[in-house]
Amino acid sequence: MKAFHYPLLLMASLIVACQHSPRLDVTPSAGDLSFTDFASRWDEAIPLGNATVGALVWQHGDTLRLSLDRVDLWDLRPSDSLAGPDFTFQWVKDHIRRQDYRPVQKKLDDPYDREPGPSKIPGAALELALDSLGRPSAVELYLNNALCEARWDNGARLLTFVHATEPVGWLVFEGLPEDVTPEIVMPRYSLEGTAGEESPVTGQDLRRLGYKQGEVTSHADGDVHSLVYHQPGYDDFSYDVAVSWERRGDALYAAWSLTSSMTPDQALAKTQEALKRGVESDYRSHMDYWDGFWAASSINVPDSVIQRQYLNEMYKLGSAAREDSYPISLQAVWTADNGHLPPWKGDYHHDLNTQLSYWPVYTANHLQEGLGYLNTLWDQRDVYRRYTQQYFGTDGMNIPGVCTLTGEPMGGWIQYSMSQTVAAWLAQHFYLHWRYSADPDFLAERGYPFLKDVATYMEQQSEVKDGVRRLEYSSSPEINDNSLEAWFPEMTNYDLSLMQWLFGAAFEMASALDLPDEAAHWAAVRDELPVLDLDEKGGLTFAPGHPYDVSHRHFSHAMAIHPLGLVDWSQGEESQQIIRATIESLKEHGPDYWVGYSYAWLANLQARAHDGEGAAETLRTFAECFCLPNTFHANGDQTRSGKSRFTYRPFTLEGNFAFASGVQEMLLQSHAGRVEVFPAIPAEWRTAVSFDNLRAMGGFLVSATMEEGRVTRLSILSERGGELRLLSPLTGEEEVYPTTPGQRLTLI
Repeated sequence: MKAFHYPLLLMASLIVACQHSPRLDVTPSAGDLSFTDFASRWDEAIPLGNATVGALVWQHGDTLRLSLDRVDLWDLRPSDSLAGPDFTFQWVKDHIRRQDYRPVQKKLDDPYDREPGPSKIPGAALELALDSLGRPSAVELYLNNALCEARWDNGARLLTFVHATEPVGWLVFEGLPEDVTPEIVMPRYSLEGTAGEESPVTGQDLRRLGYKQGEVTSHADGDVHSLVYHQPGYDDFSYDVAVSWERRGDALYAAWSLTSSMTPDQALAKTQEALKRGVESDYRSHMDYWDGFWAASSINVPDSVIQRQYLNEMYKLGSAAREDSYPISLQAVWTADNGHLPPWKGDYHHDLNTQLSYWPVYTANHLQEGLGYLNTLWDQRDVYRRYTQQYFGTDGMNIPGVCTLTGEPMGGWIQYSMSQTVAAWLAQHFYLHWRYSADPDFLAERGYPFLKDVATYMEQQSEVKDGVRRLEYSSSPEINDNSLEAWFPEMTNYDLSLMQWLFGAAFEMASALDLPDEAAHWAAVRDELPVLDLDEKGGLTFAPGHPYDVSHRHFSHAMAIHPLGLVDWSQGEESQQIIRATIESLKEHGPDYWVGYSYAWLANLQARAHDGEGAAETLRTFAECFCLPNTFHANGDQTRSGKSRFTYRPFTLEGNFAFASGVQEMLLQSHAGRVEVFPAIPAEWRTAVSFDNLRAMGGFLVSATMEEGRVTRLSILSERGGELRLLSPLTGEEEVYPTTPGQRLTLI
């Protein structure tokens, strides 16, 4: 499947109208995906989605295939090993002290690899026979419209989209032979066949789940025909896939839906309602969402690779995140369609994956999309508190580092899947929402209460000896994997930086709420922590006595720089030297065991170091070497050009979204308490670069243009009023502006 780029003229808002009925107008963009054929693999398919349901459009043999998925399709069977009197961190520490770690691995690590559930599960597929049509001549994904179009030389044409706000997808196929109708292809839960290779990365065979194979039934109501697939799952869980269609002249109009027993929606009713509304009506309401999504913010950089990838990352964000949906999991609504469970069970990895996936929502002015993450974390607090009381034996709240849809722990490498500090990193997203929105109600009602719960746990989990607060055993994802040596006897910079940030943020939030006693308490707890450990060159280490001396995918030791901002370029030479030395150490030991998200994270670090040249080069490497033709992040180096020794291709999303965050960090930074435009752009961008409505902390929407090395436009909208601190692009000095709610400042 060969890709090609649109010419630059498509960057204009040219409206292209489809020449046949129905009228579904599209607006091409510089990021649109354009191919000369359908993909022949599920992970290279055209992705469509709305955070609740999703589809992958590709060709399987001689059939057009839409692989259908839904966010709440989960096998939620409990893990027997994550229970009982030994399911405590105290039991784990006893085995660490005795240097007898194998019992811990057998009880808490091994079941994740061995048992098929709990796990995300796939839905089903729709297929249409294409043997009479052959291969298409063009396949397009229009990002602005979240619509896929395919065309054949004989005039046949397919239009398909997933409705932005309904659990419904549409297919309009013109020129399709009358005897071709949709078929539902069931996942192989108990069908005959031979199981293939199995591992947490490749995914276990679906048949290991032990489900009774579902059934497909047909229905007819006048000219409307329907198929319904009902699949029972674990316990009383089930899901339904329905497709309803009718013929209008030479065109097939079909609507599909996928619903689960976790919601009251009925798939067949949803498809029939869609047909009654009609595709044009549904497309108009679909575009109401997408027009608003794209209007929220935009960027324009003179690097076609980075611009195209950024637009695709924003498209995936709009397809995978909603305020009223569950958070983005490893593959979101694009679960593997290969007869296996998805890579790493498609679960919620909180040791990096979910956090990176939401990095771009703040600066991109997509706070609403980010609320799906925060709402779920908020709603599952009772689950987290039970886990915390049982496993850690404390009050307050920690969160499993690897968990199910409903927040239950799944085990795995427990240094990270049940990390002591993971909730602090998750709490940062509540802090970031408050700082970027400047919403005092969110601070009082959710932000501080959530973070206070985590800080209460963290204070009790740590201990003070000789006036210094510490953890008895510490870890750093995913250093030394799941071995005994992954437990460090001294505080790792990962755990330490999260604790420093957590208690500091608790102090800041309590102060903002005028709670002086609580603020003073958190400040005192923070001041008991040791300082970050540095190596002989001044860079951050894994832990005392353990410098960064091996290539590793997870930059957990550098958390203090990004995303936490404890060590920041604005603090002066001492901090700048720590940042330089830390990045140089990463480069010195090389990318042998990096994955795609490592490059995306590095670009964020480089942008914080005001290294625009380095950040741009790193982002290009990510886009060109670690992404499939449909822009999905595939973890390994797909070019086999030495950018990593990992050359495999498990698809996960966090690298994609961390890429978008890296671009934003190059264009706008506000984490240090002041707004700075174009802080880290390469020289070649200075001739023409711009952005509109990127969000800065304090509730400020910033728009700016640079031409020929000079900022020629700078406009800032203050949503809530308050003091704006700006590093002037003209003088290089900090300037302070008092603002009122709704005031727009035109500064250049």
